[in-house]
Amino acid sequence: MALQMLLFRMLVLVMCSVNAFAGASNVISSSCPQDCGNNVSIPYPFGIGKDCYVGDWFEIVCKNRFPKPFLKRFDLEVLEINIDLRGTVRVSYPIFSNCTNVTNSKNNLELEKSPFAFSANENSFVGMGCNNSASLRMRSLLDDTLSFSGCTTPCDRGPFTNGSFCNSTNCCQITIPSNLQAFNTTMESKSSSEYCNYAFLVDQNWFENNFTESRIQTFKYIGVSASLGVLFLISGGWWSYKVIKKSMRIKRKEKFFKRNGGLLLEQQLSTYNKDNVENTKLFNSKELEKATDRFSADRIIGHGGQGTVYKGMLADGRIVAIKKSNVIDEVKLQEFINEVVILSQINHRNVVKLIGCCLETEVPLLVYEFIPNGTLAQYLNGQNEEFPPTWDMRLRIAIEAAGALFYLHSAASSPIYHRDIKSTNILLDDKYRAKVADFGISRSVVIDQTHLSTLVHGTFGYVDPEYFWSGQFTDKSDVYSFGVVLVELLTGEKAISSSRTRDIKSLAAFFVI
Repeated sequence: MALQMLLFRMLVLVMCSVNAFAGASNVISSSCPQDCGNNVSIPYPFGIGKDCYVGDWFEIVCKNRFPKPFLKRFDLEVLEINIDLRGTVRVSYPIFSNCTNVTNSKNNLELEKSPFAFSANENSFVGMGCNNSASLRMRSLLDDTLSFSGCTTPCDRGPFTNGSFCNSTNCCQITIPSNLQAFNTTMESKSSSEYCNYAFLVDQNWFENNFTESRIQTFKYIGVSASLGVLFLISGGWWSYKVIKKSMRIKRKEKFFKRNGGLLLEQQLSTYNKDNVENTKLFNSKELEKATDRFSADRIIGHGGQGTVYKGMLADGRIVAIKKSNVIDEVKLQEFINEVVILSQINHRNVVKLIGCCLETEVPLLVYEFIPNGTLAQYLNGQNEEFPPTWDMRLRIAIEAAGALFYLHSAASSPIYHRDIKSTNILLDDKYRAKVADFGISRSVVIDQTHLSTLVHGTFGYVDPEYFWSGQFTDKSDVYSFGVVLVELLTGEKAISSSRTRDIKSLAAFFVI
């Protein structure tokens, strides 16, 4: 009497574009489970639990009393995942035989629209049994065409040959085409026999190493495997690569947005004037990469302690200055958020305009209007023979900078202390009009508040002595710093110079009584 049983095949499914996963593990939480409690490791892009896998096709669930990993979309038990070499996934898959002489027993598996397929290199279609006509109906990934193939097993009750691939009796095999993503098998026995017939895809190496049978009527469990074809990596890999890269990019941007204070910034901006806030644009990284030719060194127009400034052109044709922060810590992050919030409140022709920012990059980016003629310090100390600083120009620059400072202290919706007024923080536009800039350490205060009690910040040579000794910053502290700038405008001298006498390096010291 024939023994009826359930066979399990080991299918090896190969993922497309394995390189797309390289280095991606750092965007996945360390709390994600690494296995189901057995010896099968679950590496990214596969994962167990929410936000632990790259897409629905890669979701793993743990099932059964002794937890085993399963590909959720196919309900296939996972035996092994290897993304280091070819990106293979070995799974077990149940098939049924026609052990009760039932003809036209069918079996099928579809991987269409997924990043998996079967390999033409490692797998063959095998028929087993006595006069078993095994046929295979296949669908191609590339052109969605159907094809048919098959073979018939000889009926001989001799023993099977161990360690060889289908070179024995009661067995036939054919190759499968490249790009195979769906198949359907049909078996039809052409003789009355007490023996079971089988038809399945099988990993040739596994079959050679594992198939044994001492008697035809006592078949043991048979493992079958399949893997992704090479051509699928070329043709189907594009789709998978795009999906995976997009998902990874989104996760990475979300991570950077949170780390760069995006949630805090949104909260801060929501408390200020809505009209101004709406004019502060959140740029995406692709826009700014395009604007600066991927932050080309040829686009650099300035360096500083806060970062590097690039000249760029937006899609609408506007020329902008893009400030890329240095590697950021918590203090720098607070300064960055503070500058965005402060500048979002300001609308004055003599204050540099913040156009927007980008938070989805590793370090945050600020986008300003482009000011072409550099800083006041450069203008006063440089050799500009074509347009030298006349007394009228010096006076106009002083009046414009004073007007901007008055606006910050007395006309803004909330008074603003700049806290770092100096000649390098006053920019000159194409008509040499003054633009006050760099609000990283500025602070908004409530109306009628007289001072801030803080650690001393600012630039040596410009810091108000009373603030230095008391730690209390007032609007007069900004005025003192502006007074140093006025002296620079009058004399053309630097605020601090090592060429002065040994005891007095500060320009302000010559004018303080």
